[in-house]
Amino acid sequence: MFSKSVLAASTCLLAGLSAPVFAQDEQDTVRVVGRYLSLDQINAVRTPTPIVDVPQSLSLVSEEQIENQAFTNIGDVLRFTPGLSVSQGEGHRDAIIIRGNQTTADFFLNGVRDDVQYFRPLYNIEQVEILRGSNALLFGRGGGGGVINRVAKEPEIGERFSSVSAGVDTFGAYLISADTNIDIDDRSAFRLNAFVEGLNNHRDFYDGTRYGVNPTFAVALDGQTTLNLSYEYLNDDRVVDRGVPSVTVANGPDVPLEGFSDTFFGSPDQNFTTLEAHIFRARLDRTFSTNLRGNVTLQYADYDKLYQNLYAAGFDQTVTPNTVTLDGYRDPTARQNLIIQGNLIGEYEMGPFGHTFLMGVEYGSQDTANMRLDNFFPSTNDDQAAIPFTDPLNIPAFGFTTPARDRESDVSFTSLYLQDQIDITDTFKLIVGVRFDRFDVSVLDRAAVSPTDNGRRGRVDEEFSPRFGFIYKPADNVSFYASYSETFLPSSGDQFLTLSTTTEDIRPQSFENREIGFKWDITRMLSLTAALFRLERGFFTTVDPDDASIVTTVPGSTIDGFEIQLVGDLTDDWFVSAGFSQLDGEVNGGGNAGNRPRQTPETMISFWTQYQLTDRLSIGGGATHQGEFFVLEDNSVLVPSYTRVDAAVFYDLSDDTRVQLNIENLLDEDYFPDAHSNDNISTGEPLNARLTVRHRF
Repeated sequence: MFSKSVLAASTCLLAGLSAPVFAQDEQDTVRVVGRYLSLDQINAVRTPTPIVDVPQSLSLVSEEQIENQAFTNIGDVLRFTPGLSVSQGEGHRDAIIIRGNQTTADFFLNGVRDDVQYFRPLYNIEQVEILRGSNALLFGRGGGGGVINRVAKEPEIGERFSSVSAGVDTFGAYLISADTNIDIDDRSAFRLNAFVEGLNNHRDFYDGTRYGVNPTFAVALDGQTTLNLSYEYLNDDRVVDRGVPSVTVANGPDVPLEGFSDTFFGSPDQNFTTLEAHIFRARLDRTFSTNLRGNVTLQYADYDKLYQNLYAAGFDQTVTPNTVTLDGYRDPTARQNLIIQGNLIGEYEMGPFGHTFLMGVEYGSQDTANMRLDNFFPSTNDDQAAIPFTDPLNIPAFGFTTPARDRESDVSFTSLYLQDQIDITDTFKLIVGVRFDRFDVSVLDRAAVSPTDNGRRGRVDEEFSPRFGFIYKPADNVSFYASYSETFLPSSGDQFLTLSTTTEDIRPQSFENREIGFKWDITRMLSLTAALFRLERGFFTTVDPDDASIVTTVPGSTIDGFEIQLVGDLTDDWFVSAGFSQLDGEVNGGGNAGNRPRQTPETMISFWTQYQLTDRLSIGGGATHQGEFFVLEDNSVLVPSYTRVDAAVFYDLSDDTRVQLNIENLLDEDYFPDAHSNDNISTGEPLNARLTVRHRF
């Protein structure tokens, strides 16, 4: 049960699964040998294409690697992925930087958009797919630097199993999860995943609890049609922590405040976030013939989200005692999403060429109500207050004003996409495709209502997004590729909260990705991939570092980068995953011309290895290095580089029970892993350990 990983990240998007063979007559056989990106397994690529034939840089983190490295959230996963870094997300949401582009919305679940701002759990996830490079053809708006797709566990017809896992770490944080699969009969199955997590870390006053349950039912309606029904409930209640402020140093940019890695710059009682989510999914798969398959997915989700906080907006060391400037707000959001997506995949020959054809349609409707209430300090009669620095902070009384932002947005989009992979010869392949999106945003801005302004804003965008790829295969296990792809982001932003009388007249942001790459399956279980790319971003908005209410426009940015990743088994007993990325970014034009883009380290290195010492004992270890980065485009605050070393020991008490000990930050490095703004910089956890027991029934 607990055999070591045989393949993960970037070897293929279905590591460890064998490839089905399409049963056709000999003349028409479309056969794929080995591991491939399968439509049957619901993933972001959507066509049955071997990984070596995908002209795009991508990585997979399997469930086994998630367990072995004790990952509990998306941020953990991405720190070991080349080309990606993690942003703080203000302590209440997933936020990532992909190839120098920040996003809170480029997340997908089973290929369907999942853009609400929250921390995504991993308890029901089979694998995490990271696709890099702009690609609106498959994903629509956004995805400027790439996308993250989680693949959920599904019922397995004809199988019956259960497993439980329980873990606790040095700080008292715990995670308990369960997974059970029941074969109802020879045509249907039921699967239930559930978890509860107690949150804690090195930060003073930080705690929280989240839990979720995900029942899923699958039934084969006939020999060609299957139906999958799923419901997920999530509840998250935690303290919002926005880290430490920056301080001024001589002869250089500001740096994070050191020596106070535990100090909480907020209110223990008034910094919190809550989330309650109900997510319904239905998917129908149909095989029409040996050459034609299709699927339709419907997803409806209802989210209620609230977060409020105080945070450091400045730190002054020039006075005695030192002073901290506090700011804050309260931000409730309610959102309902309805998305319907259909795909039709055909494999056929036309003249001398083979074709793998994808045609898809997508319709989405999203209703969001959001407001922001600034905090108010009676002592200063303002939303900010400068107080003497103490540990813990002595916070003066405060409340909240009437809404500074009060908006409702109705978003609808309709999309059509077409793609064809043309096998010109066994050696040369061509991929061409285009997507059309009609994106309609309507906003009611209640805070702007006046006798001369009804507060209504709106914009309709119609965009064509092309994709081209060329593949040269000198051997079945080797490919060289070149690709060009585009995507866009409406002027209302990735959460549709910034549409104003100014931005409603601005065209969508544009992204263009040019990439050349190399893929080599060194052995059946070991893969090497590399990519060289240029990502050009059109104008975009950024928050003024001195006043978060001021949003300015940046003419654009350019990222030139290189990525390389080696993943797989060096021997039957030795697994390795290693990645390296080099990013050279520059802001184009404006007051920040020539500066580096926000939170984009020039160098990132990750490494993880696991070795089977005996039949029951294995050890693992690795490190992640992140180069220094500037927090914002103004380049006024520089976060230093760091290297963190991790280790693990695994012992199988029996074929069904494993005990593992994961040690994070083995060398007890002081470091700052991520940030949100110039005065909101996270501090890394010191040396700590997590003990986990897993049992399968």
